[in-house]
Amino acid sequence: MLLWIEIQEFSRIFVNFYENRTAMTFNLQLNLPKLTQKHQDHQTLGNLIGHSDTLAIAEAAEQFNGVTVVVTPDIHTALRLENSIKQFSHLSVQLFPDWETLPYDNFSPHQDIISTRLSALFQLQQGNKQIFLLPIHTLLQKVCPKSYLANNVFLIKKGDCFSIGKLRSQLESAGYRAVDQVLEYGEYAVRGAILDLYPMGSNSPFRLDFFDDEIDSIRTFDVDTQRTIKEIAEVNLLPAHEFPTDENGIEFFRKKFREKFAEIRREPEHIYQQVSKGVLNAGIEYWQPLFFEEMASIFDYLPQETLFITFDSFVEKAKLFQQDTKSRFENRRVDPMRPLLEPNELWFSIEEINQYLKAYPRLTLTTQKTRKSATKLNANIAPLPDIAIQSTHKNIFKQFEDFYTHFNGKILFSVETQGRRETLLDLLSPLNIQPQQVNNLTDISEPFSLMIGALDQGFIIENPSGELLAIICETDLLGKKIHQQGSREKNRNTINPDTVVRNLAELKIGQPVVHLENGVGRYNGLVTLDVGGIKAEYLILQYAEESKLYVPVASLHLISRYIGGTDENAPLHKLGSEAWVRARQKAAEKIRDVAAELLDIYATRETKKGFAYQYDKELYQQFSATFPFEETEDQRTAINAVISDMCLPKAMDRLVCGDVGFGKTEVAMRAAFLAVMNTKQVAILVPTTLLAQQHFENFKDRFANFPVNVEVLSRFKTAKEQKVILEKVAQGKVDILVGTHKLLQNDVKFNDLGLLIIDEEHRFGVRQKEKIKQLRANVDILTLTATPIPRTLNMAFNGIRDLSIIASPPARRLSTKTFVRQNDDNIIKEAILREILRGGQVYYLHNDVATIDNCADKLIELVPEARVVIGHGQMRERDLERVMSDFYHQRFNVLVCSTIIETGIDVPTANTIIIERADKFGLAQLHQLRGRVGRSHHQAYAYLLTPHPKTLTKDAKKRLEALESLDNLGAGFMLATHDLEIRGAGELLGSEQSGQISSVGFSLYMDLLENAVQALQEGKEPTLDEITQQQVEIELRISALLPEDYVPDVNMRLSFYKRIASAENARELKELKVELIDRFGLLPEPTKNLFQITQLRHTAKQIGLKKIEASVKGGYLEFKETATPDPMKFLNLIQSDKQKYQFDGPFKFKFTVPLLESHQRLAFVTQLLNDLIKG
Repeated sequence: MLLWIEIQEFSRIFVNFYENRTAMTFNLQLNLPKLTQKHQDHQTLGNLIGHSDTLAIAEAAEQFNGVTVVVTPDIHTALRLENSIKQFSHLSVQLFPDWETLPYDNFSPHQDIISTRLSALFQLQQGNKQIFLLPIHTLLQKVCPKSYLANNVFLIKKGDCFSIGKLRSQLESAGYRAVDQVLEYGEYAVRGAILDLYPMGSNSPFRLDFFDDEIDSIRTFDVDTQRTIKEIAEVNLLPAHEFPTDENGIEFFRKKFREKFAEIRREPEHIYQQVSKGVLNAGIEYWQPLFFEEMASIFDYLPQETLFITFDSFVEKAKLFQQDTKSRFENRRVDPMRPLLEPNELWFSIEEINQYLKAYPRLTLTTQKTRKSATKLNANIAPLPDIAIQSTHKNIFKQFEDFYTHFNGKILFSVETQGRRETLLDLLSPLNIQPQQVNNLTDISEPFSLMIGALDQGFIIENPSGELLAIICETDLLGKKIHQQGSREKNRNTINPDTVVRNLAELKIGQPVVHLENGVGRYNGLVTLDVGGIKAEYLILQYAEESKLYVPVASLHLISRYIGGTDENAPLHKLGSEAWVRARQKAAEKIRDVAAELLDIYATRETKKGFAYQYDKELYQQFSATFPFEETEDQRTAINAVISDMCLPKAMDRLVCGDVGFGKTEVAMRAAFLAVMNTKQVAILVPTTLLAQQHFENFKDRFANFPVNVEVLSRFKTAKEQKVILEKVAQGKVDILVGTHKLLQNDVKFNDLGLLIIDEEHRFGVRQKEKIKQLRANVDILTLTATPIPRTLNMAFNGIRDLSIIASPPARRLSTKTFVRQNDDNIIKEAILREILRGGQVYYLHNDVATIDNCADKLIELVPEARVVIGHGQMRERDLERVMSDFYHQRFNVLVCSTIIETGIDVPTANTIIIERADKFGLAQLHQLRGRVGRSHHQAYAYLLTPHPKTLTKDAKKRLEALESLDNLGAGFMLATHDLEIRGAGELLGSEQSGQISSVGFSLYMDLLENAVQALQEGKEPTLDEITQQQVEIELRISALLPEDYVPDVNMRLSFYKRIASAENARELKELKVELIDRFGLLPEPTKNLFQITQLRHTAKQIGLKKIEASVKGGYLEFKETATPDPMKFLNLIQSDKQKYQFDGPFKFKFTVPLLESHQRLAFVTQLLNDLIKG
């Protein structure tokens, strides 16, 4: 390849320069002004090019003997500095964010933000030498008095003596919320002698174990698994809010409110009435001053030895914020239910802030050169020239070479992570450059060094000795890079949807469930019954004709949640009827055919030869390095699977499934790169013109540094342009061709097609699918879909259909807040203003082309500040392309559109979507549309507008309620989208099978399919008996349950019962035991029995038992008719004691022995089964 010949030639030039450099350390000095602790000492440092402000802040903070407060123009600068300062300073860096809500908003800050703010205020008081970063908005904001924090922080130590009740009451007073399971900041949970809590400002939650009234241990635990990690000595507890929420606090609020506002409305939704009842409305923070005698400033928390660092846009940004605040106050003060406080009660003016600042030394940073004086200096910084790799140039490194040849200094490469370090080293290795890894600038002694840090814009430094250092970031070499910040939601649970379905988590009264032997009924709760003196817990299932079935918790392996349609349309079987038997039998017969077809496909694919791609590690890693994000674990797994498939000498046919915006396109790009590097052509087939254009631009941008020709074939191209492209394709001059169904036309002739990438295959028509089917015979196929496919399918196919699932969202992706509201101009205006005032964009979906112009006119009148544009599928292609391009480039901030955006372009700055007549859309389509927003780390909002609630159908209400309540990617969300999963299963298995799924439920269908595939692979004929007869009935007349006082929450008990019953081996049971002890304390006797009986069931399965029964006089073991036990083992037992052991017929083995106590029965049966296994 020409590219790499050039690199080899250039590397020889590089080596000569490298060897001629002398080794000496680099002494960094930025020419900072001398910083003193005198009041009114205001210095200015100019010429801070690139991201050299990071170095200036780090050096100033190191030089100053006290706290350094950096006031940034916005939160983005603060986040950038938070990551990059750590590269150049050993000092602690603490971010103090604003609330990330608009002034007088109806939203409250996320708990993570409150936690960070309280932690920052607490740390400020300590006066330690460290760096605080706060946006100008935060500095202007009034905060709680210092005394509030001082009086509401308390320390808990191991060995402290106080009751769990007392601690609980302290937590309630501090505003902590009692929950069943601790997941977020400000929550606590009590279970017997164990108290879990997640303190504000803490990095992890804690589990306190009490022994009487003494804290016996304090351990950290993992939010996801709820398992403990390590023991610690003490915990610092900060309050849960920035204002008091106890009785005294609420009473003080009432008193101040009455003093402040003449009229107090009696409506229950009035802010005064709500707080009086202890209800903290969203946006309550904007009434914070009413909880205190007087508010404080951040200056009140600072020690005298504090240095302020500000930027030159300081005053301008503060004034803009004040204007915005005043404007929002005027616009929102009309709501009689929420009378507002004046802006001066919540924020300081810039004049007041400047007055405060006079008491502290201050350094102002600017990118401009300043006129030198006693208080104004310029940093000795120079910009880097353009050194980016140029793929179109004969020597791709020419600009870098030109710079290096004339540069008389050292070079430091800066990369964000260790992973990126490896990527950069691979990139530099052909040039024989092996940089020395350093931890700080003073360690630099070699000509080339490398440092891990978050800088992304380089520069050149000259120190007072005349030594030069060029700091080069990845962005300088490879072009613009997008960084992902750490997620605010990193502590949230990520839940496997299959586990949710199978574990009965969040099952509600009245929901349909499937009993393997009795059919579909309705869950009616858990009940504890005393049967013959033995306490046991049962699941109540309601069947047709008011029949009830009590299912012992030990038999919950027979129960699964019914998924297969709406709850109302689920069957309700009659106990003892043949309807269920027939439905199950019919499904099993159909499933056998599906399994056989799958195996046939598998066999065909195994014999079908394909092209084995050669993998050039260096070249591939160079391409991977240009991916602007860190890969998620799921994404990495999918990429590796695709590359592995393509390197095998058989044709690939892989489906990659992932939610909207989870990174499927990157998987396709890696596959395309491998194909092109092996001189094969790639076709990318997409359902819409807009998506074709988006993919074309993305691929063209991504392959820009490589000799790859990317073209697009769609309605946006003229006939003449299309003809030229097709000629190039036939000649092999186009490497990657993106297109709509036009790619499937007969006149499209590829020179050497190797890979076909299909995006959303289900959106193509029958004729197009037939053409795709013909292509499948000859090339590698990679299919991408956003239709969720359950993980169970992956298990069932087990290599028959290659499937990769990307289930984890990208870093810092916040879930979209969803609201269902009656169509109202005020709501629309507020939603649009909130978004455009924070610099974002809005999708306004009006799905009626006939009236879309009127809708746009109405929005222009309603929100004059908005720049509105219209886009829909009936526009001329060129016009639509221009509209979408203009919206993408932020020339407009409101797009009034049809559902054409459902699979449209990604616009990271569009974070609000408003959907008119949301009641007319299905859940799947609403989910897809909502996925258009929330593509960045900003909070996204979806407004589902409807007519009056009374006019909505029952189904429409349920769909909208489901979407509104399911913000987080947790259990409920997975269940709500299970109708999509069933659609996904139907796509893979065929429409006829969707009917079978509805008749027996999704979980049982998948069990039957898995069983059928396994049987056929082993050369057996699948039967229903293998599913139904593998269950063992055990009756020992012994109490085996999770007592209510041990696990109080019903849903949690039900979930644990199901998990215990479904455990497949002793290891899984042991892990469950450890988890229960960890979360709830030592196992009570009935719970130990439950585990032992479950273990007995596993042993009984191995022997081939159908039933075990034991009572005070003895009992029996009953075998399945298909069991083949070793007769010698039984003969040995009978010969040892003929009175004790004997056969009762061919399948029943009796034992006669007094077993008066329950523990004796359990011990005897356990020993008997162990003897039969060991022999």
